[in-house]
Amino acid sequence: MDEDRPPPPSHLVVAQVVAPWGLKGDVKARVLTDFPQRFRRGLQVFLGEAKTPYVVDRARLQRGWLILKLRGCDTQEQAGKLRDALVYVAAADAVTLPEGQYYWHQIIGLRVKTANGEDLGVVGDILTTGSNDVYVVQGPRGEILVPALDDVIQRVDLEAGQLVVDLPEGLL
Repeated sequence: MDEDRPPPPSHLVVAQVVAPWGLKGDVKARVLTDFPQRFRRGLQVFLGEAKTPYVVDRARLQRGWLILKLRGCDTQEQAGKLRDALVYVAAADAVTLPEGQYYWHQIIGLRVKTANGEDLGVVGDILTTGSNDVYVVQGPRGEILVPALDDVIQRVDLEAGQLVVDLPEGLL
């Protein structure tokens, strides 16, 4: 594995508390995961920079918002103190993706090489477009925008920390 690559995160952001909900300690949160069904009774989550652990007592989606009741948060005042807190899950509890799909944290930091071995740099960011993601690669040629398409991305090797690409004519 590439020693320059950042270590994998220990926790993943899945929501953000926006406000208290009701009088009994529930919170209203913005969903920041593609898997909102993950929120269920008994799930351990972590809130805020300190990643304070909580257990979900109940969860439901309501008009695109997540309504959570966290064990130990029993009043509107307690819920108010959680406003703006990010909600995390342990990375080990991440939903398993189908083969050939990756989380952003798995792609960011990969070294990018062409099929014939030219080093293009490292994925530093990912842009979301209407049709496909674009990997922002920083390297010896400057910034290169690599479309995340099957005919461009030849191989993703997480163990080696490498992404092999076959760039369209004129992209470099």
